[in-house]
Amino acid sequence: MTPSILIVDDDRNTREGVARELSANYETFIAPNGTEALNILNDRGDIDIILTDLMMPSMDGIELLEKVHTSFKNTSVILITGYSSIESAVDAMRKGAYDYITKPIDLNKLEIIIKNALENKRLRTENSMLKQRVRECFRADSLLGNSQKMTEITELIKRVAPTTATVLIQGESGTGKELVANMIHFDSLVAGGPFIKANCSVFAEGVLESELFGHVRGAFTGAITEKKGRFELADNGTLLLDEVGDIPLSTQVKLLRVLQEKEFERVGGTKTIPVNVRIISATNKNLYDLVKEGKFREDLFYRLRVVIVTMPTLREKKDDIPLLADYYLRKFSDLQNKTIAGISPEAMGLIEAYSWPGNVRELINCIESSVVLCRGDIIAVENLPPYIFEDSIKETVKTANSLYEIEKKTILETLDRAGGNKVETARILAIGLRTLYRKLKEYGVP
Repeated sequence: MTPSILIVDDDRNTREGVARELSANYETFIAPNGTEALNILNDRGDIDIILTDLMMPSMDGIELLEKVHTSFKNTSVILITGYSSIESAVDAMRKGAYDYITKPIDLNKLEIIIKNALENKRLRTENSMLKQRVRECFRADSLLGNSQKMTEITELIKRVAPTTATVLIQGESGTGKELVANMIHFDSLVAGGPFIKANCSVFAEGVLESELFGHVRGAFTGAITEKKGRFELADNGTLLLDEVGDIPLSTQVKLLRVLQEKEFERVGGTKTIPVNVRIISATNKNLYDLVKEGKFREDLFYRLRVVIVTMPTLREKKDDIPLLADYYLRKFSDLQNKTIAGISPEAMGLIEAYSWPGNVRELINCIESSVVLCRGDIIAVENLPPYIFEDSIKETVKTANSLYEIEKKTILETLDRAGGNKVETARILAIGLRTLYRKLKEYGVP
């Protein structure tokens, strides 16, 4: 589709001359003033670029820019100005203009500006579409699982996401805590803002403070430039503090202040920086136990746990295993360009019986491995990772040992009640006398 450009200038020669030069590569329109330009925009609604004179009677380029910026956000505005008005043009760029060009117009330079503006628009459109797809992926109703526990969590996310409440997500590793954090952000009032993550367990104490709050130049050895921290980067958005239970006590004091005062100073700095950030924290530890042990501040704990989302283990929602396995089977089959119809009943039986200490993350890895190793159109038992069998064997051995002990106890108690009479014992148990002698020999009974 040919890009469209609207040239707005009260000088007829300028607007018609520029339109004539650009018409070879673009669909061009002309208007003598801002009012007529808005009429054309309202009629078409899909103009890619407006090239407008800055100084015009009735409605100048700045006023036209403001109206376009309000009602036609996908239209880029390039200003035409004289050298005496460059300052005004620069001010207009702060208000949303893409760029400006001075008179007399250099058509080669104008062509470069137009191409850059069109590329900028393409990138903005792609970015907007990508954000929309991300939002759809992390909708509050996109959490996989039909179990009662997952239904309750989905409803809780729907209630808490549109608020500004601080959220604490707790649960074992691999249960989907980060996924829930994404869902809360992308269904929130600040979904269009940044979503910044900080894993508090991977940084040393001094480094963590710099990561969270930033630092000024010269704050410590190696600080050769100033650096923005995660709080600044997350301004007007969401900050996920992952593994929040690993934050040192000294840093917890500064974190508490940010939550209370909504301001902080960079490491080594004195300037107070205000921030508006929603905090979501996640942990696989029991923060209440850490509070009792003196390893986590009680006041910070209560600040973080305004709303608590507790993620169930896969062992607690086994009804969801077939659904999750089927979803990731289709996902990895597409990724590996394979046509796999499903999972055999025997293989699914082993998958459902497995204890899944690594939770959903481990199940995902299991299905991916099985898809890669599968040569047919059905995931068979031999395609499953070895650890699935090991768990099954352990359970079988455990069951066998239990049955052996029950049998031994039953025989010996019956023999005792029969006064040591082996013939009577065999009759009561309805087993052969030779079988009884063999069992007693196993038990070490003479």
